[in-house]
Parts: sequence; C-alpha cells; structure tokens
Amino acid sequence: MFRWERSIPLRGSAAALCNNLSVLQLPARNLTHFGVVHGPSAQLLSAAPEGVPLAQRQLHAKEGAGVSPPLITQVHWCVLPFRVLLVLTSHRGIQMYESDGSTMVYWHALDSGDATPVQAVFARGIAASGHFICVGTWSGRVLVFDIPAKGPNIVLSEELAGHQTPITDIATESAQGQDCVADMVTADDSGLLCVWRSGPEFTLLTRIPGFGVPCPSVQLWQGIIAAGYGNGQVHLYEATTGNLHVQINAHARAISALDLAPEAGKLLSAAEDSFVHIWKLSRSPESSYIEVEHCHGECVSDTQVCGARFCDSSGSSFAVTGYDLAEIRRFCSV
Repeated sequence: MFRWERSIPLRGSAAALCNNLSVLQLPARNLTHFGVVHGPSAQLLSAAPEGVPLAQRQLHAKEGAGVSPPLITQVHWCVLPFRVLLVLTSHRGIQMYESDGSTMVYWHALDSGDATPVQAVFARGIAASGHFICVGTWSGRVLVFDIPAKGPNIVLSEELAGHQTPITDIATESAQGQDCVADMVTADDSGLLCVWRSGPEFTLLTRIPGFGVPCPSVQLWQGIIAAGYGNGQVHLYEATTGNLHVQINAHARAISALDLAPEAGKLLSAAEDSFVHIWKLSRSPESSYIEVEHCHGECVSDTQVCGARFCDSSGSSFAVTGYDLAEIRRFCSV
C-alpha cells in the first residue's frame, strides 16, 4: 500500500508529454532531484525526504535558428560510471549539463536537412549505456555520444538506423560484462521495438514488430522488456528472442510512463486514465517464463498523468506529474 505524501509545488503545469518526469536520488546528501518539462523551459527541483523543496532552477532550450523559442521535449538525468549528466532535448537540439544544471557542457544542433516541410524536427528518448548517452530523433535514428570521464569533449560516435518513424523512448540496463547480452531497447511511434547490444559499436540483435499503435514508454530489467502502448496495454517480452510472454490490459487510455525499481523487480505504469499501477515481475523457477503480479493501484483524480517515476531503486516511493497539475505528487509505502 502507498499513501499520498506532501506534494512539491511547481511554477506551472507539466506539459502534456509522455515520460515527463525525471528523478535522481542522491542518498549521500539525503536529497532527491526532480525534472519536469513545461513548454520552452524545464524545472529542476531538489527536495528533502519529507517533501520540502530546497532549491529550484529553470533551464531554457538553446534557441538556435528560428523565430519562436523551441519547445523542450524531455529532460533526463543520465547516470554514467564516472559522472552524472542532465540531458535536455528540444525541437532545436540536445543540451547536456552538469547534474545540477549549473553548466552546459555540450550542445548538439539537429540537422533538419532530411526533414520534409511538414515534418517536425525534434529529439526525444534519452538513456545512458556504459560511457555512452543515446538520444532518439524524429527521423528514427538514435545518436550515440561518447562521454569522457570529465570535461566537455563529448563526441558523436555513432548513429543507429533501426527505425523509420520517430523514436519515443530508450531503455538500458548494465550488461555486467556478459557477451551477446541485449542491454538496450529503442521504441518508436509505430510501436516497433529494436533490441541492441551496446559497446564500441552497437549491434542490432532483433526487432519486435509493432501492431498499429505507438509505444510511448519502454523499460528493460534482467532480460525482460516492458513496453507500454497507446492502447493502454503493457507487454512483457524476452529481450534475447523478442518473444511475447505476458500481455496486460493495464489501463483504459494510452500509457504515458513506465518505470522499474531494479532491486525489487517492481514495474510502474501510468496512463492518461489518471491511474498508476505497480506490478511485480519475476521468473518461474521451473520454466523461466516471465510472471507478473499486481501490487497496487492509485488514482490521481481528474488528472491526465504524463510522468511517473520511482524515487528509489527498491520501489518504496514514487512521484507523479500531470497536465494542468502545478505540483509533483509523491506516494510512499506504508
């Protein structure tokens, strides 16, 4: 069971974007950072465990060429082995900051040369894999940036071509030195999933076809892919083979966010139907088949939920954002 704790006020509503919440826990300082997108700006907040906001910062998209200020599409903290960077994507490009947002260390402008006049140019979908940061784009390509241990000498090392429609989300997990392990999955607007093995050169292992609806959010845990779709379903696939093991009719409207608590194997799903559900993932000892159990359901009344994340790796608390909701709502286990 979870209960509603003290909310964290925002300066304005979260934008109606999927995956519109990023959380970075700093146990050594007993702080949690939250990042939320609203139009051409992103709000960064630091809060103590009891929910008292201690600091706020506002970041704006780098304008580049154009008349109107560009809209931000996502903000996300990337935890690398040696540093943490805050990545911000927009209709103009990709900005990387030190973890507190104080200093921009890298800017990558999007090339709109391949876009037709009716195509929107943007970046969306952010994840860290080893010492790389991967960012999706409107063209379906995934940009792979090689991140140094310190400093701004970030290099675009590779472009992955597995998708034909805009990337929606990217998920990774540590391969822990194992060869031929699927440790990254990318999703797009057609519902197609591409499963990759990261490394000095990324390798496409398998494709999981879509079925006519977008896949706004995806997660990866111990070889299990959790994919949330625009029809409210959550599918659980075997990463190495792409085989579908479980299909959950989780929500009445489109999924807006998925998250995983890796220590506990808990999966969080949130959708536009105002519900957040917690699921427990496991494997059958006999067959190694993926099994799922529903643990909790929470209704955020009269709210189009657009972001939801666990606040810790054990899944004992989570936070939710919603369109036209000027606060981050926090829920803790009891």
